[in-house]
Amino acid sequence: MRPYIKRILLSFVLLITLGSLFAAGETIYQIRVEGSQNIDPSLITTAISLRVGDALDPEKVASSIKTLYRMGVFSDIQVHSEPYRTGINLVIRTVENPIVAGISYIGLKAVNRDRVDELVTLRQGSYWSDQLKSQLLRKLKAEYSGKGFANVAIEVNERPMEGNKVALTVFIDEGRRVAVQRIIIEGNTAFEDKVIARRMKTKAAGFFRSGRFDQEKFDQDLVNIANFYKKNGYIDVRVGPYELVQINERDLELLINIREGSRYLYGSTEITGNEYFTSERLESVFTMEAGDVFDQEKYEKQLSQLYSLYFDEGFIYVNVEPAYDKADGTVTARLAITEGVRAQIRQIHFSGNLRTKEKVLRRQLEVAPGDYFRQSQVVRSQQNIYNLGFFEPDIKLDYTRINNEGDIDLFIDVMDKSSGVANGGVGYNSQDKFVGQLSVSQNNLFGNNWSSSLSWEFGGSTQNFEFSFTNPNLYDTDVLLGSSLYYTKKNWSSFYYEIYTRGASIRAGQPIPWINRSRWVAGYSFYSKRYDITNMSQILLDPVANATLIELDSLSWRYTSSVNLTLSRDTRDNIFFPTRGSQVTLFSELAGGALGGDFDYFKQIAQVNWYMQAWKKLTLRSKWRFCYVTPFGSSADAPPDEKFYLGGTGADGIRGYPDRSIGPVGGGTRAIIFSTELGYPIGGDQIIGVLFFDAGNSYNHLREFNFLKLKKGVGAGVRIQSPFGLIGFDYAYNPEDRTWEPHLQFGTTF
Repeated sequence: MRPYIKRILLSFVLLITLGSLFAAGETIYQIRVEGSQNIDPSLITTAISLRVGDALDPEKVASSIKTLYRMGVFSDIQVHSEPYRTGINLVIRTVENPIVAGISYIGLKAVNRDRVDELVTLRQGSYWSDQLKSQLLRKLKAEYSGKGFANVAIEVNERPMEGNKVALTVFIDEGRRVAVQRIIIEGNTAFEDKVIARRMKTKAAGFFRSGRFDQEKFDQDLVNIANFYKKNGYIDVRVGPYELVQINERDLELLINIREGSRYLYGSTEITGNEYFTSERLESVFTMEAGDVFDQEKYEKQLSQLYSLYFDEGFIYVNVEPAYDKADGTVTARLAITEGVRAQIRQIHFSGNLRTKEKVLRRQLEVAPGDYFRQSQVVRSQQNIYNLGFFEPDIKLDYTRINNEGDIDLFIDVMDKSSGVANGGVGYNSQDKFVGQLSVSQNNLFGNNWSSSLSWEFGGSTQNFEFSFTNPNLYDTDVLLGSSLYYTKKNWSSFYYEIYTRGASIRAGQPIPWINRSRWVAGYSFYSKRYDITNMSQILLDPVANATLIELDSLSWRYTSSVNLTLSRDTRDNIFFPTRGSQVTLFSELAGGALGGDFDYFKQIAQVNWYMQAWKKLTLRSKWRFCYVTPFGSSADAPPDEKFYLGGTGADGIRGYPDRSIGPVGGGTRAIIFSTELGYPIGGDQIIGVLFFDAGNSYNHLREFNFLKLKKGVGAGVRIQSPFGLIGFDYAYNPEDRTWEPHLQFGTTF
């Protein structure tokens, strides 16, 4: 008899015995532990649910025995009572499992010791039990089977030692590696052998195949074959038994028997027991039409959607009992629903947030104490917390029932990760001699979700300084307030000029109450710019297009006063690797006019991103971006650095072309970009592989737009979520010039 079955039966017998021997309600005067050798008796008395002074409860005694068995320390536990005064003393007699004093392996060749230590949890100091022995044998045999040693023989020798300890020696006779030479399928009439074989990972040996037999993979093969039949209407299929026949020392023949049964068509679904939802609403979940081949896999997936309907209304204790009535080749599904009570959330508890204040997490919740439990809102809350960027991906959700009305406490467990970055470096070049760079950024300052960054580049003629701070919850409200200071120098080497900027900005924002997951942010900026041409001879090659730049070069600092407004809505499920949702952004900026300054222009950028799961983990991402800038008032042209230069990576990127290489000389005042990517998670959402297609162009007049003449790029890349942010490498093909262009980017086009 298996150990765990023995323990269940023992607990059952004890419950009956305790109920008959102990008089419920008698006071416990003492709890005494006997038989412990390596375990402190106080640990045993602490682990059980009985205490001195309690009234005796046979159910608590049985529960305590189960708790002690789950510790994996004891091979036998008995509880006895002794009359004492007006109550009883409880005596807990234990037999401890021996402690492993040492373990050695003899015969290991195909599997190394490090791999064995990964597979089994058995170590020196572990408590040895029949359960651990079974686990050890099972995992070792599975490992050898996966390497083709199907005939491996493993024995465990146990040598008792003083102090209730045991020395273990594992003897392994690996035998010879075997291979499956033939796979014979019998009983199949609906599908050919090759159709069934395509559902199997176990393959017969061939020129490119080892024919290795792995029991775990083959067990899954049997499940895959059965699911394939059930998907095609054969819901009574039985796959097996199977037989491995030894042809010789190295070769096996695998024989699989299949009993297909009859093929069934879908008839209807009949639902009983439902009160909260109408039958019509529940039946709409199932999309098969009468007369369709009954796809059991599809039907069970849609059955899980029915559960989701109930879970999203707080019916987390709902139970659906499906029964499939089969007659005349037709299946009628009868679903008996027991809705149960509707769960409300009493309290929400957080754990693991050592660096982040709890109020920051609570702001991300879509649910609150007193609400009915809604699965979609709880999952969305989990996504919101992860999207803060302060925690590891494994955010655990759990709940505990707290009363007979079905109410629950919700538990959310997080694990902190670094949210700050510091960089520094020193370099040397012939022009500026020694130059340096220092930067620090923190997205969760003081655990308040405040973001701040400071960077400084210095040396020679380079003096770049930027500082920004944003508080998204001013005075614990939903009001955002931020500001920036900057003094920067940017070299537009491709266009032969440099631009110096110094100024400041302030911004404020708030969610839009009537649009879910949306926000407006308004800002004001005041800054001055100076333009210096670095190569006048190149600029004069097209003096008409560069007239504005030539004029600005002759002037000193020019001032800009502007206001801007950003409207956005973000429904992405994961900001690092979205698989569904959308992101809509509309940015408008007005400079000059009544605001003053030397430049009058209006700028607008609209961008829409869509995300959808295309197939399994493969995600399709698409982006449309429209850009527009126009001068007005006293300005004849927009500033050159406010125009649009496409190519390379970034918001205006078209991969396959150098940075800012697409558009009219001097920049375009109109731009359109379309990008699409197929992304696949190679290592969670930390490493993503992508295939992409970009298209777009920049113009000075919309009448010049021609969809057939967009600049295009196609290629592949990878995204890595590093401590310094998202880093990407793309390799793109330019079909116009028939060239390949590598791109390194920080952040993401999407």
